[in-house]
Amino acid sequence: MLYNLFKYLDNLNIPGAGMFSYVSFRALASLILSLIISMVAGEYFIKYMRKRKHIEAARDASIDPYGVQKKGVPSMGGVVILTAVLVPALLLGRLENVYMILLICTISFFGFLGFLDDKKKLAGNKDGLSPRWKMLGQLLFGIIIGMVLWQSPSAVVRENVEREIGNKTVVYHKSEARKSTVTTVPFFKNNNFDYYEVFGFIKDGKTKRACGWVLFVLVTTFVIAAVSNGANLNDGMDGMCAGNSAIIGVTLGILAYVSGHIQFASYLNVMYIPGSEEILVFLCAFVGALVGFLWYNAYPAKVFMGDTGSLAIGGVIAVTAIIIHKELLLPILCGIFLMESVSVMLQVAYAKKGNAKGQKWRVFKRAPFHDHYRHKMEDGVKYLIKRPKGLLFESMITTRFWIVTILLAAITIITLKIR
Repeated sequence: MLYNLFKYLDNLNIPGAGMFSYVSFRALASLILSLIISMVAGEYFIKYMRKRKHIEAARDASIDPYGVQKKGVPSMGGVVILTAVLVPALLLGRLENVYMILLICTISFFGFLGFLDDKKKLAGNKDGLSPRWKMLGQLLFGIIIGMVLWQSPSAVVRENVEREIGNKTVVYHKSEARKSTVTTVPFFKNNNFDYYEVFGFIKDGKTKRACGWVLFVLVTTFVIAAVSNGANLNDGMDGMCAGNSAIIGVTLGILAYVSGHIQFASYLNVMYIPGSEEILVFLCAFVGALVGFLWYNAYPAKVFMGDTGSLAIGGVIAVTAIIIHKELLLPILCGIFLMESVSVMLQVAYAKKGNAKGQKWRVFKRAPFHDHYRHKMEDGVKYLIKRPKGLLFESMITTRFWIVTILLAAITIITLKIR
C-alpha cells in the first residue's frame, strides 16, 4: 500500500519518497515495525486471554521436571505473530508481486487452520481439530500453491548459461526468463535438477514437461505438509519453535535476496528469480514477529503460540523455499523439524513392534525428540536410546537446539559454493 503511495509521491519529486523503491529500506522498516507490533500486542494479548481464561488445558497439567509449573499460561499466541507479520507486509510490500501474495495467503490460511485447532482445544476438546481434516487442508493448499506457480506468468526463472574457456567454466550471462520446474540440489557441481528429467523415457517433449509440472505440484504439496507438521511438533518447549524458525527465516531471506539480485545470482552461480527479492520484506516481518514473540515466549513462557502460530510458521518456511526453488535444501535447513517428525514415526513403529511381543519398547524416553531430554526412563520399558540418563533444563535444551539450527543454516548457505 505505502509502496504505491510513495512511488506516486516520488513522481511528484517529494524529497525522501524514493526510499520506498529500495527493497533493503522496506525490509528493515518491516523488521522494525513487526518487532514493535509483536512486543506491544503481546502484552495486551496475554492480559486479554488471561481475563477470558483462554488457557490450554493440556499445558496446565504439565509439570517441569525441575519443579517449574506453567499453569495459567494462555495459548493461541500465534495470533500475535500473524498480526505482526501481516500488518508490515500489507503496508510495505508490493502487493502486485505474486510471491508476496502467495506468502500472505499462506500465513493467513495456515493461521486460520491452526486457530480452528486451538479453538477446539480451548473449548475442552484436547485433541483439537481432527488430524484428517488438518492434513486435508494442508494438502489442498499445497496443490493450490503448486498450481499457481505452474500457471502464473510472473513465476519465472533465468538460469545461468556457461561456457568453457580453457580449463575453466565461466558463467557469461543469464538465459531468457521462462517457466521452469528446475530446483537446486546441494553438494553437486551441476546442482540444478529439473523435475521433468525423471520422465526421460517419455519421447514427446510437451508431455514430458507436463509430467514434470505434475511432479512439481506433488513435491510442493508434500513439502508444505511435512514442514508445517514438523514445525508443529517442534513447538513443545518455551522459545523452541520461535527461535529455530527465526534462524531459518534469516537464512531463507539471504537466499531469496541473492536469488532476486542478478549480479549476486551470477557470482554465486544460482538461478535468478525475478521478483523474489520482494520476499525479503515479508521474511523480515516474519523474523521480527518471531523475535518479538520470544520476549514473552522465552522460558518460562508467559504465552504459547499454539497451532495458530506453529502451522503458519511451517507453511511460510515451506512455501518460501519452493518459491526460490530451494525446497531440496530444507532437509538440511529444517533438520530439527525433520528430526522431530522422524522421532515420532520411529517411536510409534518401535512401540508397535514391542506391543506385538507383549513388551514395552521405546526408541526415545519421549517423542518428539526434544522431550527425550527432559523425561526419566520408566521401569519395565526397553529403551533403544538411553542417554542422557539425567534430565536437562528446558532452557538448556532450547538453546542447544538453536545452536544446532544455526549450524544447519550455515551449512545450507555454504552449499551455494560447495559443489
